Amino acid sequence: MMSQAIFDQVLEVVRGAQRFLVIDYFLFNAHRGKAGGPPPTRALSSELRDALIAQKKQKPDLRILFITDPINDVYGGDPSEDLQQLRAAGIDVVVTDLDELRDSNYLYSSLWRLGISWWSGDGSGGGWLPNPLDEQSRDVTFSSWARLVNFKANHRKVIIGDDGGAGLVGIVASANPHDGSSAHSNVAVRIAGPALAPLLASEMAVARFSGWQGVIAIEPSRLAAMPNDSTKLAAGEIVRTQVITEGAIRDAVVEHIEAAVRGESIAIAMFYISDRKVIDALVDAAGRGVNVRLILDPNKDAFGYEKNGIPNRPVASELVGATNGAIHVRWYRTHGEQFHTKLAMVYGQQRMWLTLGSANFTRRNLADYNLEANLAVDLPDDAPLATQVRDYFETLWSNRAPLGIEYTTDYGFYADPAPSQQGALDELRFRQLHTPAEISRVLHLRGEIRLPESTLSDAGFAAREKKETR
Repeated sequence: MMSQAIFDQVLEVVRGAQRFLVIDYFLFNAHRGKAGGPPPTRALSSELRDALIAQKKQKPDLRILFITDPINDVYGGDPSEDLQQLRAAGIDVVVTDLDELRDSNYLYSSLWRLGISWWSGDGSGGGWLPNPLDEQSRDVTFSSWARLVNFKANHRKVIIGDDGGAGLVGIVASANPHDGSSAHSNVAVRIAGPALAPLLASEMAVARFSGWQGVIAIEPSRLAAMPNDSTKLAAGEIVRTQVITEGAIRDAVVEHIEAAVRGESIAIAMFYISDRKVIDALVDAAGRGVNVRLILDPNKDAFGYEKNGIPNRPVASELVGATNGAIHVRWYRTHGEQFHTKLAMVYGQQRMWLTLGSANFTRRNLADYNLEANLAVDLPDDAPLATQVRDYFETLWSNRAPLGIEYTTDYGFYADPAPSQQGALDELRFRQLHTPAEISRVLHLRGEIRLPESTLSDAGFAAREKKETR
């Protein structure tokens, strides 16, 4: 499912639950970013809040656990009225304890743990600094900003509940119930059955390490795995699903990219990409003759603010340049909103493997820093879901739209960021080139390097350069 249909389905899961709901969303607020920014398309936060309160009122025995990130309280500086209303309705609200997560900004976080956290407080009190999420909201304290700079997040976007009968139903998405994000492009998948059991257990673990001591009784029969039919599995009739979280997402993505062979295809639609292992795997796949295509957000819009194209534009330049154009990139045409999709497909003539969910392809999302949740699906290439996902990508890629509408534009439409901005990449790594193949990948960039006159006038430089690149 896509975009606005996602939360129609989320609300359907809420209204169908009879015994329990477990919900985990990164952004759950009405913040809009910069004053004068684009108005929200839909009041998603209040829609979800009101649906949860109404269902709890109608079904008093319904247990609801709502897990979220402290960003919605602006790290203590601007307590969320939505969360307060949920608590008042008898819903268990758990704000994730981010101190339990690994430090991605480890230089700053070391100082934070040793000193700043001890005297900066919990973020409450009179503020004097601008609200980082909404210029029109109340000012926040230094502590709110100090916590934000740790760059940690529970970034998941998940809802799981009973299906009104004896089973489980859930939605794993790239979308947040956030008013400022309501115009974003997103994808999600709705699944049913015991495949959700590992994700449910993971959500309970997040709640526990964040201080929740409640109880949700879930019958073992809901969690029991269904036996595989070996005949149908061998015939390719079975769709296999797997919940993957945090670093396991990177492992699965890289594994399937590396397994792709000549004649197969890789299609990625992504909000952010900069993870070095993923980039290298894509370049290598293109070198093997795999058809690699990416639709990327141009990283120019963020809730009314203008961005500088980091990380996608320099990464796209690397992917295209390192493969002499074998990797093809198109940009989603945003108009104030974001192409917030996180989707990857690897497919051939027989089967497709795909993953979608909360995880961008960056180090923070894939290296066990943020909390992330994706669903991976292995299915026949002609299965309805495979057809739907492939049609979605091809519609965007080929601009299959009414006259005058363009979803995507050519790679050359957006220029690379200025060289001074390259250091802002999510991860920058230098490595020595060892083989002729590795050297040939980057040799075309030599003409773009501006060397000082003192180097060019060195009689021995040309000889040394020739020796290094032969």
